[in-house]
Amino acid sequence: MDISEEKIVEPKAEPKKIIRYADDDRYPVSTLALMRIPPLVGGLALGMVLAFITSRFEEVLLKNIQMAFFIPFVVYMAAAVGSQTQSIYTRDLKSGKAGFMHYLVKETCLGLILGLLFGVASWLMVEMWFGSEVIARAVALSMFAAIATAPLVALIVTEVLQLERQDPAVGAGPIATVIQDTITVIIYGLISSAILLG
Repeated sequence: MDISEEKIVEPKAEPKKIIRYADDDRYPVSTLALMRIPPLVGGLALGMVLAFITSRFEEVLLKNIQMAFFIPFVVYMAAAVGSQTQSIYTRDLKSGKAGFMHYLVKETCLGLILGLLFGVASWLMVEMWFGSEVIARAVALSMFAAIATAPLVALIVTEVLQLERQDPAVGAGPIATVIQDTITVIIYGLISSAILLG
């Protein structure tokens, strides 16, 4: 054997970090609490940001207090659509069947379809209830825009948590919900301001 030959040392592969999924059957309450508290604390902080942003649209609410009636309505619908996306994507991530780009295309299309459907439905309901085309238009456009963005927010937050090796089922719900709520309030406030104050 030639002593001039150098021994090639292969670099050791770093161990792959495994995602620890929250499982009520495997872990005690203390462990489950420690897994669930951090995203909820993040949600609490973002919730205060949401409250501050809502206060910035005081002028439009003073102009027409009826606009305040529809904030929970629009926020809930967007959060519900986002929650559906997040639940389905998280389930398929755990099974190894999910592809982000595949979901992104399909869920974007679904967001647009659902936004259009519920935007039109809300327009008709508000028009019948208040007889105001201005309020109906503001609510309908807000509903469309908020629902259209909801699947994107849910997918992106879930994917980021997955890439960070965090359990998306624990973190995505609180974080994605409060981000989507904030986006929805901004959308609602801007559209309402443009229509009522413009």
